[in-house]
Amino acid sequence: MQLQTGNLFSIEAKRGADERIDMLVTGQRLNVERIVSMGHASPEGFWYDDSRVEWVALLSGAAVLEFEEGSTRHDMRPGDYVLIEPHCRHRVAWTHADEPTVWLAIYHER
Repeated sequence: MQLQTGNLFSIEAKRGADERIDMLVTGQRLNVERIVSMGHASPEGFWYDDSRVEWVALLSGAAVLEFEEGSTRHDMRPGDYVLIEPHCRHRVAWTHADEPTVWLAIYHER
C-alpha cells in the first residue's frame, strides 16, 4: 500500500507572485485543489464560468468572492464555504495581503 500524504498548511506564499494551485486529487469527474492566495484578486472584468459544480472552503486567511448576478459580494473567513452552481459567474475580489489565504476547492460534474 502506498500512501499519498501532505499538509494543507505547509506552504510558501509570497505576495506579488502567482497564486499557488496544487492538485490534490484528480479523477474523471472530480478535482480537489488547494489554492494559496496572498493579496491576489481576479483581474478586473474577469469572471470564472465553470461548467462544473464548485465547492470551496476557506481554511485560513480572509477573502471576498463577488458574484456577477446581483453584484453580490460574499465575505469569507476561516471555516466558511460556498457551493457554486455550474456557470455561476464569480471572481475573487480580494484576499488578505499579509497572511496566506488557503482555499480547498472541489470541482465535480453532476
